[in-house]
Amino acid sequence: TLRKTMSIPVFHDDQHGTAIISGAALLNALELVGKDISKVKVVFNGAGASGIACAEHYVQLGAKRENILLCDTKGVIYEGRTAGMNPYKARFAVQTDRRTLAEAMAGCDVFVGLSIADCVTKEMVRSMADRPIVFAMANPVPEISYQDAKAAREDVIMATGRSDYPNQVNNVLGFPFIFRGALDVRARAINEEMKIAATHALARLAKEDVPDSVLRAYGVSRLKFGPEYIIPKPFDPRVLIWESSAVAEAAM
Repeated sequence: TLRKTMSIPVFHDDQHGTAIISGAALLNALELVGKDISKVKVVFNGAGASGIACAEHYVQLGAKRENILLCDTKGVIYEGRTAGMNPYKARFAVQTDRRTLAEAMAGCDVFVGLSIADCVTKEMVRSMADRPIVFAMANPVPEISYQDAKAAREDVIMATGRSDYPNQVNNVLGFPFIFRGALDVRARAINEEMKIAATHALARLAKEDVPDSVLRAYGVSRLKFGPEYIIPKPFDPRVLIWESSAVAEAAM
């Protein structure tokens, strides 16, 4: 309603900010493990505003809707389910005999958590496909801890919403830079093309050499694109230029 009635960009950071930034991490993680986004099986735990926004954005990035299993507090969202449903969840209802989060995660390539603390076990991570990707983004306590995920699988690429572990998916990587790009060109909306441009800009920036100022800010001697660095750091000053300009160009 706000988008229809207002002549300025309207953007929900917890929905689309999370989608844009986790999408960048996903593209880079998939590149590292050598998997095609159109073929990977993705499991979401959390079917609220953030979970659905992320799922829709991943579809825009190339994921197949039929390869996504969305789970909520009642389990897997499947065709024919009536309990706790709404039109937004229904877009991700698929034909499947899997009913629980544990069943959904067996053999999946990517897990995306936008839910509650400690709902994923080591056994669930072990049941995933080779070279799994786990984004446990519940804050302050993730769906599974960084230590437990790494203990379960040496080949896992892990991201959380926390600053004290590698690969922090933090909305500050999107806000205010997305708005800066939109406002610089007097955009009246933030559309899918602008969101996708922001995601790709962040993904590309993670592959660049990291300035000494960023290393000093985080007290590390080296950061290089790889399993422990799939997304730029929030204090990287280059994010402003890379992301804002990409959004502005897409808007035009």
